[in-house]
Amino acid sequence: MSEGDPQITLGVLNAVEKNSRVTQRDVAKNIGIALGLTNAYLKRCIKKGLIKVQQAPANRYAYYLTPQGFAEKSRLTGEFLSQGFQFFRLTRTQLIEIFEHIQSRKWHNVAFHGLTDIAEIGVLCSTNFDIQIVGIVDKTSFLKEYISIPIVSNIKDLASFDAIVITDLGDPQATLKNLSEIFPAHRIFAPQILKLSHPNQLEDVET
Repeated sequence: MSEGDPQITLGVLNAVEKNSRVTQRDVAKNIGIALGLTNAYLKRCIKKGLIKVQQAPANRYAYYLTPQGFAEKSRLTGEFLSQGFQFFRLTRTQLIEIFEHIQSRKWHNVAFHGLTDIAEIGVLCSTNFDIQIVGIVDKTSFLKEYISIPIVSNIKDLASFDAIVITDLGDPQATLKNLSEIFPAHRIFAPQILKLSHPNQLEDVET
């Protein structure tokens, strides 16, 4: 077996640490992967010396993290925390650039499309600008508001806005396509971290 997905490995190690009597089916359910894949990752962890297994009553097994397993879990946890911080820092920088441009155009009312981590970072960044987030469009959310910002399923239900920022992590390319059919391109923005094929490049925006 190859090195595999470190996120799955971390999920397996976390599950075993929390409950040594955890079943493979429980691990699969908690991580959201197939039972066969869970079995393969457990065997890999045992082979690498991260987990030890002992026979338990009623033909069951007990799993324990070895010292090496604890060390690997800590390493992977730190790695993912670092990646999360990098995501936050990069996204914040790109959103600040977008807000600076929007403010330079003397636009004040901004909408987001997608209630995601990017939108949450955007709300935090917007407090440093003369900008008001008038609403967030998200068809999948059951929430009606996010810290007093209205959440709507239909963009037509938003208050009037000057620009919209794509914060969708599901299918941002489709979101861009749909928005481009109803709004001028120079009023649609997206952080570069979304890697859209035709994002609004600030240097090419109409004046």
